Amino acid sequence: MSALSLALRDSATMLRRNLLHVRRYPSLTLNVLLTPVVLLLLFVYIFGDVMSAGIGGGGSDRSEYVDYLVPGILLMTIGGTLVGTAVSVSMDMTEGIIARFRTMAIHRGSVLVGHVVSSVLQSVASVVLVGAVAVAIGFRSTDATAVEWLAAFGLLSLVALALTWLAVGVGMVSPNPEAAGNNAVPLIILPFLSSAFVPIEAMPGWFQPVAEYQPFTPAIETLRGLLLGSGIGNNGWLSVGWCLGLALFGYFWSASLFHRTPG
Repeated sequence: MSALSLALRDSATMLRRNLLHVRRYPSLTLNVLLTPVVLLLLFVYIFGDVMSAGIGGGGSDRSEYVDYLVPGILLMTIGGTLVGTAVSVSMDMTEGIIARFRTMAIHRGSVLVGHVVSSVLQSVASVVLVGAVAVAIGFRSTDATAVEWLAAFGLLSLVALALTWLAVGVGMVSPNPEAAGNNAVPLIILPFLSSAFVPIEAMPGWFQPVAEYQPFTPAIETLRGLLLGSGIGNNGWLSVGWCLGLALFGYFWSASLFHRTPG
């Protein structure tokens, strides 16, 4: 077999291993799904009228706020999977399994690839399920074409890939799984500081740069533009640039840690 075939075979084996771990710990997957669903229902049915009145300049229309809110919730759903990824990687690094893998004739990069692909698949599945809940409570995307839907799905997958590589690095640099879970929390908090819930112009002036100059805001605005037919402007290029930059940083960071960390 060629080196590429061996790498693909070993990566598929590691992916299957990580998916089996997900099946054995369903409570973690349930928590990942429940958090964005609870936030979606909370902001729609508890705060929806107030938030829509503030955004709409006095008019109260909860259905419009549902459409505004859902793209941000979908991005937050991806963020929710990162803690589990960081904890899983840290467990592998601290419990000795990596040392065992180093003694076996497997492609070393397949260990990281298995974690990344498994996490991305979980993120995509979570986004689909949360999206189904959003449609059930009134979200509609009547203006989006098939190409725009495909672009939206591609953007969500790219965001998941970029953030997963960061989570892998966080898990590898953490001394234990508990620390990994805590260290990954900023990746979950950041979407709350974006335009997920209210427009940037409605925020206090001193806080607007925090919301504007971060990776989640351009991704959310691009997703809104694709699904709701609003303008995208430079947000499309900014979101892709953020994703590629974070993915490359996370990949090289994780790879360097993996190769230098003793088994």
